[in-house]
Amino acid sequence: MLTLHVHVRCVMTALLGCLFLGGCATTPPARQPVNTVVATADPEPAPESEMRSPFMFREAELPAGFPPPGPLDEVVIKDYPAYRLARVRATALGRNGTQNGMFRPLFNHIKRNDIAMTAPVEMVYAGSTNQADSMAFLYRWPTLGQPGPDIADARVQVEDRPPLTVLSIAQRGGYNERNFERGLRRLRAYASEHADRLRIVGPPRYMAYNSPFVPGFLKLGEVQLPVERVVDVTRH
Repeated sequence: MLTLHVHVRCVMTALLGCLFLGGCATTPPARQPVNTVVATADPEPAPESEMRSPFMFREAELPAGFPPPGPLDEVVIKDYPAYRLARVRATALGRNGTQNGMFRPLFNHIKRNDIAMTAPVEMVYAGSTNQADSMAFLYRWPTLGQPGPDIADARVQVEDRPPLTVLSIAQRGGYNERNFERGLRRLRAYASEHADRLRIVGPPRYMAYNSPFVPGFLKLGEVQLPVERVVDVTRH
């Protein structure tokens, strides 16, 4: 029975290349204490019990310590812990540097190294919103594996990422350019309105939580912008 379960998981994950997101059925993880702040005119910490997590088909576990997705259609500030990921950059694949093209070497990497799939899959848009510049599978634990290039495929780079603060908005719908730009406009507008409190410090990313097995209108994703909190030295 265990062998059959593992086989089914591998087959399901292999099919995910058609849509630049993967997932495999696992037991939902226990909720982790997080520091999530509702982005209001004057952000204040909100207790975890008050966070409104939307309904989601949970197909894989979150990386350890990651806040749950949501709330839906609301701009919030989220703090992420340090984590480890495997990344492929579009430039390393030449003409095959599409979302689908980046998926395959990442899937082969976790399969070779017996690393469980997690959700979300991270897509970073450093150049434009027309095409992701990189795709990454996030490790469940930051102690799994070793940083550096995959010995079997140097296009896959294992990286350690430091703690990160982001503006985030969760949305329903397929993981396409239109939905990404819709969320990004909301985040940039909020950052502009609160430039005295927040500064954008990195390119946007799309965090995709669901596989092609979930209908498009039920898929859940988060558009995010890395930010840092601005300290008002006049208050000291």
